[in-house]
Amino acid sequence: MSELKSWVRENSTLVYFLIAQLIAIGGGAAAMIAYSVRLETRVHIMETRGAEYTVARMEAMKERITVLEQQINQNAARIERVVQEYLKDKK
Repeated sequence: MSELKSWVRENSTLVYFLIAQLIAIGGGAAAMIAYSVRLETRVHIMETRGAEYTVARMEAMKERITVLEQQINQNAARIERVVQEYLKDKK
Protein backbone atom coordinates (compact mmCIF):
# COMPACT_ATOMS: atom_id res chain seq x y z
CA MET A 1 0.00 0.00 0.00
CA SER A 2 2.84 2.36 0.82
CA GLU A 3 4.40 1.60 -2.58
CA LEU A 4 1.15 2.61 -4.30
CA LYS A 5 0.99 5.86 -2.32
CA SER A 6 4.57 6.71 -3.14
CA TRP A 7 4.00 5.89 -6.86
CA VAL A 8 0.91 8.12 -6.93
CA ARG A 9 2.87 10.94 -5.27
CA GLU A 10 5.72 10.59 -7.76
CA ASN A 11 3.37 10.42 -10.74
CA SER A 12 0.64 12.76 -9.52
CA THR A 13 0.64 14.72 -12.79
CA LEU A 14 0.01 11.54 -14.75
CA VAL A 15 -2.73 10.48 -12.33
CA TYR A 16 -4.43 13.90 -12.57
CA PHE A 17 -4.17 13.80 -16.37
CA LEU A 18 -5.72 10.33 -16.52
CA ILE A 19 -8.54 11.35 -14.18
CA ALA A 20 -9.18 14.49 -16.26
CA GLN A 21 -9.23 12.38 -19.42
CA LEU A 22 -11.69 9.97 -17.83
CA ILE A 23 -13.94 12.86 -16.81
CA ALA A 24 -13.71 14.41 -20.29
CA ILE A 25 -14.54 11.13 -22.00
CA GLY A 26 -17.46 10.55 -19.62
CA GLY A 27 -18.74 14.07 -20.22
CA GLY A 28 -18.45 13.62 -23.97
CA ALA A 29 -20.30 10.33 -23.83
CA ALA A 30 -23.03 11.89 -21.69
CA ALA A 31 -23.34 14.80 -24.13
CA MET A 32 -23.62 12.42 -27.08
CA ILE A 33 -26.28 10.37 -25.33
CA ALA A 34 -28.22 13.53 -24.43
CA TYR A 35 -27.97 14.78 -28.02
CA SER A 36 -29.15 11.41 -29.36
CA VAL A 37 -32.13 11.41 -27.02
CA ARG A 38 -33.09 14.97 -28.01
CA LEU A 39 -32.70 14.15 -31.68
CA GLU A 40 -34.80 11.00 -31.37
CA THR A 41 -37.46 12.98 -29.49
CA ARG A 42 -37.54 15.60 -32.25
CA VAL A 43 -37.80 12.94 -34.92
CA HIS A 44 -40.65 11.25 -33.06
CA ILE A 45 -42.48 14.57 -32.68
CA MET A 46 -41.96 15.37 -36.36
CA GLU A 47 -43.24 11.95 -37.35
CA THR A 48 -46.39 12.24 -35.25
CA ARG A 49 -47.19 15.91 -35.83
CA GLY A 50 -45.66 16.08 -39.26
CA ALA A 51 -47.85 13.32 -40.62
CA GLU A 52 -51.00 15.27 -39.79
CA TYR A 53 -49.50 18.47 -41.14
CA THR A 54 -48.38 16.77 -44.35
CA VAL A 55 -51.79 15.21 -44.95
CA ALA A 56 -53.49 18.59 -44.44
CA ARG A 57 -51.02 20.26 -46.81
CA MET A 58 -51.53 17.59 -49.43
CA GLU A 59 -55.30 18.02 -49.23
CA ALA A 60 -54.91 21.78 -49.70
CA MET A 61 -52.67 21.16 -52.71
CA LYS A 62 -55.23 18.74 -54.20
CA GLU A 63 -57.92 21.40 -53.84
CA ARG A 64 -55.72 23.99 -55.55
CA ILE A 65 -54.90 21.57 -58.36
CA THR A 66 -58.59 20.82 -58.85
CA VAL A 67 -59.39 24.55 -59.08
CA LEU A 68 -56.53 25.07 -61.53
CA GLU A 69 -57.69 22.15 -63.67
CA GLN A 70 -61.20 23.61 -63.78
CA GLN A 71 -59.82 26.99 -64.82
CA ILE A 72 -57.67 25.36 -67.49
CA ASN A 73 -60.69 23.50 -68.87
CA GLN A 74 -62.77 26.68 -68.88
CA ASN A 75 -60.00 28.61 -70.63
CA ALA A 76 -59.57 25.84 -73.19
CA ALA A 77 -63.30 25.92 -73.92
CA ARG A 78 -63.22 29.70 -74.30
CA ILE A 79 -60.24 29.53 -76.63
CA GLU A 80 -61.99 26.85 -78.68
CA ARG A 81 -65.08 29.05 -78.99
CA VAL A 82 -62.98 32.04 -80.04
CA VAL A 83 -61.19 29.93 -82.64
CA GLN A 84 -64.52 28.57 -83.95
CA GLU A 85 -65.94 32.10 -84.20
CA TYR A 86 -62.80 33.29 -85.97
CA LEU A 87 -62.94 30.38 -88.44
CA LYS A 88 -66.66 31.02 -89.17
CA ASP A 89 -65.87 34.63 -90.08
CA LYS A 90 -63.13 33.55 -92.49
CA LYS A 91 -65.41 31.22 -94.53
